[in-house]
Amino acid sequence: MSLSTHVLDTHRGRPAAGVPVRLDRHDGDTWQSLADGVTDDDGRWTALRHPPETGTYRLRFGTGPYFMELGVATFYPEVCVIFAVPDSGTRQHVPLLVSPYGYSTYRGS
Repeated sequence: MSLSTHVLDTHRGRPAAGVPVRLDRHDGDTWQSLADGVTDDDGRWTALRHPPETGTYRLRFGTGPYFMELGVATFYPEVCVIFAVPDSGTRQHVPLLVSPYGYSTYRGS
């Protein structure tokens, strides 16, 4: 497991299951889609099972559909996290803490 995320719903105090997620890689002037999926019952999603190349990546989280399914209005229908991979071959983990009116992220281990 080399590039993964874990989404936690701080509004409900539990993992955010079923959040659509997409991984893109910056390629010059455009973004190239590498993988997409949804978080599992524990709020986790593994985007790449092989080491990511050096570069700039973007995780796009579909928080709008997630909160809509719960019947909760949200100010952020999508959260984009752009991050750098300075060394290819290193494991990357990008957690996201989300609520209807805020979010935060950090480099995980």
